[in-house]
Amino acid sequence: MYKTEKFAALKFAALAIFGALAIHPAYAEEKSAALVNGISIPQARLEFRVKAATAQGQADTPELRKAIREDMINLEVLAQEAAKAGMDKNPDVIQQTEIARQTVLAGAFVQDYTRNHPVSEDQLKQEYDKLKANLGKNEYNARHILVETEAEAKAIIAQLGKKGNFDKIAKEKSKDAGSAGRGGSLNWAVPSNFVAPFANALTTLKKGAYTKEPVQTQFGWHVIKLDDVRELNAPPFDDVKPQIHQRLTQQSIQGIINDLRSKAKIE
Repeated sequence: MYKTEKFAALKFAALAIFGALAIHPAYAEEKSAALVNGISIPQARLEFRVKAATAQGQADTPELRKAIREDMINLEVLAQEAAKAGMDKNPDVIQQTEIARQTVLAGAFVQDYTRNHPVSEDQLKQEYDKLKANLGKNEYNARHILVETEAEAKAIIAQLGKKGNFDKIAKEKSKDAGSAGRGGSLNWAVPSNFVAPFANALTTLKKGAYTKEPVQTQFGWHVIKLDDVRELNAPPFDDVKPQIHQRLTQQSIQGIINDLRSKAKIE
């Protein structure tokens, strides 16, 4: 069943735009979905709303169309009353209306741009291969103890050298709240998930070993232990293709924005 509350959240800026369109001469001869105080609500606008609703999974039914029509009448009544009260002259409303206009235009441009500059299958596969290469061949099951100072880290290493329990020390002393409760466990991860000094130290360890010197990163000082290592099984291309497509599309959009900004006179 169609839910009318989905339509109730439209901003007054949008109301002002719809109200302005309803009284514009260009729309005077259009077929009306309804007349409100002599002002026509174009059938084309109702069809647009129906199209948007069906795109979100709603069925095009008489009930849907009735609900949309009723909502559009509500919008028109409110917009007309707001105009009578002079709200269309309010500076804040004017700015909101302009922002709404720009948002619609910008969205239309982005849709048109992505439609005319689609991401190709070759681009998707190239990006997949690049991401796969960056992941490396192995993934590591590691744990760490994070402390404030090098001296603290060295003291922990000395304690481990006397057969101290890594899990217990991590729970007691690590300032990494996310892993301390798990004995410092970071679970299975690839080196690229970590900052460079941490990753470099991790990949030089042998299974069961821990760093004999503290490792410094921007987060503090680490003592790292490697529990296990295994060959990485990267997800198949088809499984991650949608995410890669979204990523490349976003990059393409950001690219055209950067290009347009570079050509614009911005003061």
